[in-house]
Amino acid sequence: MLRSAQPDDHAAIVALTDVAFEGSEEALRVVRELEPEISLVYEDGGAIVGHVMLTRMEMGDHRPFQLSPLSVAPSHQNRGIGSELTREALRLADEAGEPLVLVLGHPTYYPRFGFEPATALGLEAPRDFGAAWMAVKLAAYDPAVRGRVVFPPAFG
Repeated sequence: MLRSAQPDDHAAIVALTDVAFEGSEEALRVVRELEPEISLVYEDGGAIVGHVMLTRMEMGDHRPFQLSPLSVAPSHQNRGIGSELTREALRLADEAGEPLVLVLGHPTYYPRFGFEPATALGLEAPRDFGAAWMAVKLAAYDPAVRGRVVFPPAFG
């Protein structure tokens, strides 16, 4: 069952992220330190087995969303949970009138949701991430929304 994350879910989200990202300090810092504007969990049998969040980045006068991290328990991967979480997060961002969502992720996974190379859209990363730096244009997309993105310190 997909639902909005609640404050009581935080410890379970951190534990899930730890397992899904094999102890990655960056992923753990992001879920511990950043306040998401959109945070969704997927429950199975009362346990949180999936999570995604959208947080704000800085880019001049704009504050685009960044989708990160997307976590699914290893025992529940390849069941469509990550896809369902991603689609719903993007739907909510679109519904809120956001022009785009950024992601630093697997270049073979995220294009299925409409993500494309962000640099081609004039969205510069703080450093070269190659094909992993992507953006998806939403209904309110405006090509004038461009510039260099600054990540919060939690991203390292």
